[in-house]
This record gives sequence, structure tokens and C-alpha cells, in this order.
Amino acid sequence: MNRNKTFVLPGYANSGAGHWQTRWETLDASFTRVAMPDWDHPVRAAWCETLDAAVAAEPRGPLRFAAHSLGCLTVAHWALHLAGAAGLAKIAGALLVAPPDPRGPVFPRDALGYDEPALAPLPFRSIVVASSDDPYGSLAFAERCARAWGSRLVEIGPRGHINADSGLGEWDEGQRLLASLLD
Repeated sequence: MNRNKTFVLPGYANSGAGHWQTRWETLDASFTRVAMPDWDHPVRAAWCETLDAAVAAEPRGPLRFAAHSLGCLTVAHWALHLAGAAGLAKIAGALLVAPPDPRGPVFPRDALGYDEPALAPLPFRSIVVASSDDPYGSLAFAERCARAWGSRLVEIGPRGHINADSGLGEWDEGQRLLASLLD
């Protein structure tokens, strides 16, 4: 894998041992999880400020994001509403996996501030990865996000929420997609 720094941004309740994000961190020290203030009661403002501080603390880029679920909505909001030019200049791209629909029936109601996702072109390259049977966000929602963000959309078939339960292991395809953000 590429030695450029990658910030891992899990979603609601964090990513456990079997999740592809955790496996990537175990395989490659250039992956760093951004530790959010409260994984079980996310507040968009706090998560975005935490991401902003992590980017600011890095002396230089290129940085990439490997975001899952609520981490995707956090990256988009940060990039479009909070990030300054110096922070954005460090970002090479974002892999945005399984964006959840805040209006969906199983969206966590204690996730505050995520009611309206930031839907405008992102100022860096991005890829949205979606499953055809994600209970947290339909393929149509992922397509809407990808169009709005100016992202390439990759649909991987019926893989649920693209998490540990999806049986992806180290998810080689995801690693290739992330690497392509630097091509």
C-alpha cells in the first residue's frame, strides 16, 4: 500500500476488529483512526471539529480519507463548511463507503446535526462505494451523494452496510480504490 497518510473515519459506534478499516490500520501504519469524542452519540459539529484538528496537526499532505457510514457525511460537511484552504490543500482524496441516509428508517436518531447532508461538489477527488442492499442508505441515496459530491460511484452488489458483517476481510478492492485517488 502507498505510504501516504490515510485518516480512517469510522461511523456510528466505531469500527470493530473485523471491519475493513480496522484491518487496514493493522496492516499499514500509515492508516490513522481519527478518534471522535463520542462514538455512540455523534454530534456533527464535534466530529467535524475533531477532523479539522487532525488535519491541522499534520504538517503536510497528501492525506487521504477512508470513511465509512457517518464518517462519509462528516468528511463532506467538514470539506464544504469548515475546512480552510490550508487544510484542503493537504487532501488528495476520499474513499466514501456506505453513506447513510439521515431520512432512512434505521439512521441513528441520536446522531445530532446530520439531518441535512452537505451535498455540493467536494474540493478533492472522491469515490463513493455503495451496496445494493445497504439498510442504512439506498443505492439511490448513494448515487445522489456521488452526483452532488462529484464523486466516482462504485456499486459492489449486495454487501449490506459494507462493514464487518459483509465478510470483506481486508477488502482488496477497497484498497485499490483508495490507491487510485493518488494516480
